[in-house]
Amino acid sequence: MNLYRLFVIPVVLIVCFSFNGTYTGVGTKIDSYNGVPIYFNGNDFTNVVGRSMTKDGYNLGLKYQCVEFVKRYYYEVYGHKMPDAFGHAKDLFDKSLGDRAFNSKRGLMQYRNVRSYKPKVDDLLVYDGYSGNKFGHVAIISEVTDDEIEIVQQNMGSRSRLKIPLVQFYQYWTIADYNILGWLRKE
Repeated sequence: MNLYRLFVIPVVLIVCFSFNGTYTGVGTKIDSYNGVPIYFNGNDFTNVVGRSMTKDGYNLGLKYQCVEFVKRYYYEVYGHKMPDAFGHAKDLFDKSLGDRAFNSKRGLMQYRNVRSYKPKVDDLLVYDGYSGNKFGHVAIISEVTDDEIEIVQQNMGSRSRLKIPLVQFYQYWTIADYNILGWLRKE
């Protein structure tokens, strides 16, 4: 029997395919939201493959990073281009602005977490940086109920969707994660 067939081919198949039989190489589509693909960026969130640009020269960001997905989504679904097309995920949220303020760098309205209103579907949810990830994170809110939100995201391994508790205390709504700065919205 050929040793190549016994050892090399099975190893290649294990490396290229996850145990559920789907390809999980960097750049592989793992999900989509409203027709916009979500790509796998490996298991290291700092992985960089290159820059993603639109045909008209708009900078979407580093390929397969979280910022690239949300900017690509807003570009494809809303035709939106952020006036300042650069920055890490946490930089999308301007901490110097008050609640319900226009974020001119992003061309979007900005809302702080813990307010008298809930976020909405398609808002960009922005996480601050912390010791394990100084860049922050950004995702799109895909579902809102009275008890939780669902986000769709890129660059979190193969986990493209996540549900987060939404809590109401008297008239205030809070997305229950201390690292969330707030959300941005195209109005």
